[in-house]
Amino acid sequence: MSLAGVSCLVTGASGFLGQRIVHLLLEEEKELAEIRTLDIAFSDEARRNFTNFKGQTVVKILEGDIRDATFLNSACEGVSLVIHTASIIDTLGLVEKQLLWEVNVTGTQLLLDACVRSNVQHFIYTSTIEVIGPNCRGDPICNGDEDTAYHSTSGFPYAQSKRLAETSVLKANGQALKDGGIFLTCALRSMYIFGEGCRFLQTHLDKSLLNKNVYLRISRKDALVNPVYVGNIAWAHIQVAKALRNPERAKHVKGHFYYISDDTPHMSYADLNYELTKELGFGIEPHPPMPLMMLYYFALLLEVVSFLLRPFVKYIPSTNRHLVILLNTQFTFSYRKAWRDFGYMPRYKWKEAKQRTSQWIASLIPQRTAYLKHKAV
Repeated sequence: MSLAGVSCLVTGASGFLGQRIVHLLLEEEKELAEIRTLDIAFSDEARRNFTNFKGQTVVKILEGDIRDATFLNSACEGVSLVIHTASIIDTLGLVEKQLLWEVNVTGTQLLLDACVRSNVQHFIYTSTIEVIGPNCRGDPICNGDEDTAYHSTSGFPYAQSKRLAETSVLKANGQALKDGGIFLTCALRSMYIFGEGCRFLQTHLDKSLLNKNVYLRISRKDALVNPVYVGNIAWAHIQVAKALRNPERAKHVKGHFYYISDDTPHMSYADLNYELTKELGFGIEPHPPMPLMMLYYFALLLEVVSFLLRPFVKYIPSTNRHLVILLNTQFTFSYRKAWRDFGYMPRYKWKEAKQRTSQWIASLIPQRTAYLKHKAV
C-alpha cells in the first residue's frame, strides 16, 4: 500500500521530527498529491528545503498557530491524512502550564475537530513514553510492550499534557464523518529521539565543552533506556500511515497506541551522549555528582526555593525530581507490536544512525566552542 494521491498535513513541520517526516515522505512517496507543512514559524533552512523541492508532489508552507481554529479548518480542507507532531516539549518547567496546555492539549483537540469537519480520514499522533512514566517511585520497565501493566503517577505538566492529548486522539477514533466515512486515529509513543538536529544533544555538548570535553554523568550507568533514531521514528509514521489505508491492517491499528524503538543498544542517557562522541575525543565522568537519593532531595530543595521565590522572581532550577527519576530509571520497550500490526522495521541500523549523528555533532563543535567563548567574555 502506497500513499499515492494522498494529500497530507504535517504539523510541527519545522521541528526536529517534523522535518524528517516531510523529507522521508518526499523521498519515498513520490506520488503523493500534496504535503502541507504547518508550524507557528519556519526556520530559514526548513523553508529553503521545502520550497526548493523539485519533485512532482506539491509542497505548501502554512505558517500559523495550532490554537487558531479558523486557521486549522483551512489547513485541513481537502486533506486525507494528518500527522500531528506539533507540541511543546518541556522537561524543566520553563514553559507556563497554561501555554503548555493550550498547545499540547487544546491545540490537539482543535485539530481533531477540524479534521472531522473536513472529512480527514486518517490521523497519526506523535506521543511519548513519558505518558506512562517513569512514575514518581522510579519503578523500572525492561523490554515492556503495549500490554505491560504499570502504575503511572507522574504529575509533571509535560507528561500530563501529552497523556491527555493522546487520550483525545484515541477517543476520536471511529467518529462518523459528514461524507459517510469513518475517522481513524492512532498514536506512536516514541522513545527519547536522538539524531541530527536534536537540541538536547546540543545542550549536553555545550556542557561538556565547558567541562573540558568531558560529559557530565547525568544518569547511572545501569539506568538503561533505548533511545530511537529520528529517521526511524519518522519512518514509523509513514509505515503506519500506509497501514491505515489498508482495510485489513487498519482493523488492528485504529484506536491503538504503539511503542516505537529500534536497534540502538540499551544504555543510559549519559552513556548515549558519550557513545556518540567518544570517537571525537570526548570523555565522561565515571560517577554522578552525588548519590541518587541525595540528588533527589537536592532537586526537591531547589523546587522549594523556586516555589518560595515565585512571588518575587521566576527561578527555574537546573533539575527537578521528575528529571532525576527520568534520567535514572531503567525504562526500555520493544517495537514487536508495531512490527506485527503494521510492518514497522527500523530503516536505519544503529551503526548508520550513530555515524550520521556523530558527524552532525562534529560539525557543531567549532561554532559551539566559538559561541561559548564569546558568551563567557
